[in-house]
Amino acid sequence: MSLRMPYAPLQQSEIRVARETSENGLTRTLYVLETPFGYRRVAALWRSAEARAPSPLILWVHWYEPESHDSNRSQFEAEAQELASAGASCLTVETLWSDPDFFIKRTQADDLRASVEEAVNLRRFLDLLRMTPHADPSRVAVVGHDFGGMYAVLAGIDDGRPTHYVIMAAAPRFSDWYLYFPKLEGEGRRAFVQEMDGIDPIKHVAGLSPAPLFFQFADADPHVPRERAEEFFAAAREPKEMQWYSAGHGLNEAARADRLRWLRNMLRLT
Repeated sequence: MSLRMPYAPLQQSEIRVARETSENGLTRTLYVLETPFGYRRVAALWRSAEARAPSPLILWVHWYEPESHDSNRSQFEAEAQELASAGASCLTVETLWSDPDFFIKRTQADDLRASVEEAVNLRRFLDLLRMTPHADPSRVAVVGHDFGGMYAVLAGIDDGRPTHYVIMAAAPRFSDWYLYFPKLEGEGRRAFVQEMDGIDPIKHVAGLSPAPLFFQFADADPHVPRERAEEFFAAAREPKEMQWYSAGHGLNEAARADRLRWLRNMLRLT
């Protein structure tokens, strides 16, 4: 399958507003989007109710940790609200892995197709962000944790709109995850690694340049050991930076503080 799946920009007719609420100076709009693939996805947009000036845009793509309550678009809600209060338009999104059982229901036969579809879906979430009032297309960040970081790279390959990326505890290759289950051995395993090789983030992260990249990794992460993290970082081009944290795969409060500080600085938020 070609990485460059035909991409059709999101149309207004494919967007439905499900709910809009306001609290503490913020407006939250819940959207339901039609995908080109016959299913729907939900996203929540957070904006300052008083926003008038050109607004930077941030797409937040959550992690997969089925034992955690925030293995869904709620993971970044607090961060989205904080930066929306500072003037950004922030979109938290539903993904392929928002279903806690997604990993055990999928098969390796589906992984390539589903991955390329997900890259298209993330690009269409960027379309939605660009449609927001007072959007500033010169300041567009994507923040992704775990699968979120990997698919952010995949989506960014063919989409030059993001100007900044935060990549959190992401593995360099999809086979690092997708061979956990179901188990494959021998020729089947080799064939799967080869099939996914063409879309592995490590093969494409250099193509995100000149967008600045901020990598965050944990020194006690069982899924992304130091050698994988260092290899991934080395494949990226400047401008880039990397921080390590005394934490597990979920990172910690220090990582959160650094991430928000970096975004505020790079996007020129108050």
